[in-house]
Amino acid sequence: MITKRNVLVVSFALFSLFFGAGNLILPPQLGFKSGDTWWLVTLGFCLSAVLIPIFGILAHAKLQGTMFDFAKKVSPTFSLVYCYLVYAISISLPSPRTASVTHEMGIEPFFGSPSLLTSIIYFILVFVFVINRSKILDIVGKLLTPAVIIILVCIIAQAIFGFEFNFGVSQFDSPFTSGILEGYQTFDAIGAVVVGGVIIISINLKNDKIPYEQKKKAIAKAGLFSGLGLFLIYTGLVLTGALMHNEFDSDISRTALLSGLSLKTLGNTANILLSILVSLACFTTAVGIVAGTADFVKGRFQNSKNAYLITSIVGCVLGILMGQFDVHYIIAVAVPALMFIYPITIVLILLNVVPDKFASQRVFRWVVVATIVFSIPDFLGSVGLGESIAGFANWIPLSQFQMGWVLPALIAFLIANTKSK
Repeated sequence: MITKRNVLVVSFALFSLFFGAGNLILPPQLGFKSGDTWWLVTLGFCLSAVLIPIFGILAHAKLQGTMFDFAKKVSPTFSLVYCYLVYAISISLPSPRTASVTHEMGIEPFFGSPSLLTSIIYFILVFVFVINRSKILDIVGKLLTPAVIIILVCIIAQAIFGFEFNFGVSQFDSPFTSGILEGYQTFDAIGAVVVGGVIIISINLKNDKIPYEQKKKAIAKAGLFSGLGLFLIYTGLVLTGALMHNEFDSDISRTALLSGLSLKTLGNTANILLSILVSLACFTTAVGIVAGTADFVKGRFQNSKNAYLITSIVGCVLGILMGQFDVHYIIAVAVPALMFIYPITIVLILLNVVPDKFASQRVFRWVVVATIVFSIPDFLGSVGLGESIAGFANWIPLSQFQMGWVLPALIAFLIANTKSK
């Protein structure tokens, strides 16, 4: 039987596996730049960084399978290509970024050691945790996540009660959509699809005799609890950044801003607390990504232990190679990949959440094809080729917000369901 305590542990695990490097450094700068529109930015950010990821967990609870099941209604070949692409992006960008953030905020200020050394030690530890994957839920849920929450609450509470509610002028032309697009950089929608599989497998290992419906409800509850926690923390971090709009230079970097916020709120103990926070939040995310990738490859090779081991090694080696670059560089490199893969991931999550009668094979195919086609202008714009198709892109609704795929995907969904009936 799955108890309330089990649900709480899974909730903590989900929260911690979601709350990684991007989640830590992105909200404060959003608030810093948003001025009195901080609440609009927060809503946009939480739409793509909380609501969609939680839908991803609900989809996993419904499917009770692997990431391959998310796109198999389009076609098995498409699903396989999509899975390999997502996992390749995951271990090449968000996973290494956790090491880069840890180095810039938790290692370099104290020791001045090279980033390559940090990446090597960091991913050796990641490898140890991934190989001992049966203990992931216990270690993450019981020990690491509560410590992360306590430190964050201290920073946010000190900012709210210690600073005047005085906001500057927003630097965003469209605060809501700016928040949505910044939420892409958390990789949380992708994380839900990837990490959700880790949670499902971990629960099944310990509760293999529990009925499907009971496990589904437990996972859904855990997803909702973790989503509420993420929403509250994100809102607090955005508000904290907004309250300190006069405390730092306007061009301050994400990592420097977070360090500054900690110094302003927690004083002399800030550096130690912040280094712990970064280490915990980033490390747990990296473990989840590498373990999820290894699980998928293991499943594709008939549950081969060697496949799991080799994939874990490859993921950690890629982490070492990319993790030695600075955070700004990794974020810039990630933009084109996100502009293409994120819309596809979002529609797949939503299609797997809606009732089956509205998500036939035809609906999946039409919506995904429309999303891919109308994501191309945003992708080309992100690599500097937007001018070549500006005439076409200007005719697409919401293209000025880099969200031209939304309306075509919705229209495809409605037409496909009409034809099916």
